Amino acid sequence: MHEESGYLKIESMRGRCSAAEWQARVDLAACYRLVAIYGMSDMMANHISARVPGEDGAFLINAYGMMYEEITASSLIKIDHAGNILAQPDFGALAYGVNKAGYVIHSAVHEARPELACVIHTHSWASMAVSALECGLLPLTQTAMRFLKIGYHDYQGVVLDLEEQASLISDLGQGEALILRNHGVLTVGRSIGEAFNWMHRVELACHSQLAAMACNTPLVKVPAQILEETWNNYQPGTRRPYGLMEWPALLRKLDRADPSYKT
Repeated sequence: MHEESGYLKIESMRGRCSAAEWQARVDLAACYRLVAIYGMSDMMANHISARVPGEDGAFLINAYGMMYEEITASSLIKIDHAGNILAQPDFGALAYGVNKAGYVIHSAVHEARPELACVIHTHSWASMAVSALECGLLPLTQTAMRFLKIGYHDYQGVVLDLEEQASLISDLGQGEALILRNHGVLTVGRSIGEAFNWMHRVELACHSQLAAMACNTPLVKVPAQILEETWNNYQPGTRRPYGLMEWPALLRKLDRADPSYKT
């Protein structure tokens, strides 16, 4: 690996993995770039992980030290649920590895929810603000009603202790989104596109709530029955899976701007 004109030149991992893993790497790298484009990144902090197709107990995660905007398919590190590195590129003197907090959170979800393909955790300013509100995320808008039954996980410090995994998984349950109190938000999906869709929508819900609350005027309440019916319309058993429609368009968006995520 070498650095040139602001870019890390990393040797391709394509020849060192299956076709299915390479596709997962490309989609995961795209997800990192999209989280950055939509203003949800925190420089090199936070993580997005994806299960490796056909390899039980293996998932891909970012190298701690790289910005979301520079993540590529080859820069991702493959680890197992125990945190062992299974495959990684040569980062040279930078010697990038995996952040422990990211491993603790993501390995817990992947091990407990084998049907999931992707886990996204962010520290956006909007989600952090809502995570600190006692009221949590309110069903003020149609978008927010999708999260009527969102889970909450109380803050226990920086997530470095494996003992916290049990309560984290319990609080997530079988849901797709979890607010980490005083911390941020986490979403999951059966595809990378689905997890990104959930994250994008919870971000919009947080932004709209903060904007409405900042007006310091009474908020319109929606009847409980309407809230329940609206929430049900967003459930997996009611509609097509999230992410299927917009993911190809999002990839085209990236290709127009910078296709280097695929390298």
